[in-house]
Amino acid sequence: MPDNQPALEQIALLRRLRAIRQFRPDPVPDQAVVAILAVARWSGSASNRQPWELIVIRNSETLHALANAGGTAPHLAGAPLGIVLVMAGEEGAATREAFDEGRLSERIMLAADAFGVGSCIGWFSGGSEKAAKRILGVPDERVLRTAISLGYADEQARAGMPRRPQPRKPLAAIVSYERYGQR
Repeated sequence: MPDNQPALEQIALLRRLRAIRQFRPDPVPDQAVVAILAVARWSGSASNRQPWELIVIRNSETLHALANAGGTAPHLAGAPLGIVLVMAGEEGAATREAFDEGRLSERIMLAADAFGVGSCIGWFSGGSEKAAKRILGVPDERVLRTAISLGYADEQARAGMPRRPQPRKPLAAIVSYERYGQR
């Protein structure tokens, strides 16, 4: 019988990933950042096109400006590190790139968690995307939607917040077998 312990440990990592929106000011060590970026580099993409570039941001003024650009990334203001995903914006590839962007985002967040670094994903669209592009000098033809804040969780700040547990749907409510609706 195979030893399932390594698999169970990896599944535990996947299940414990949570959005961290409040961070301690401690910097994320360069060793962790380089390892996280290496995971991003090796993330899968459709036809191995790797349609992304990453902007690593440690400057607090830039993180605050992005947090105030609109969208759903105000948590960047309190993070010691941000990674912004810049997608190629290839003609006719919007759906494929969005799929790759989601895969890449999750891989970055999981790699960060392996180092004990918390993260939260945020989104820019419309006017906030234009503002974020302007702040970072991203060319108009590129797509800038996703920003990930990274840092060590400020557990003291979390302790003062009201807990609103979000129950997960049971498997029976979300899984069909063979055909839709066959529970």
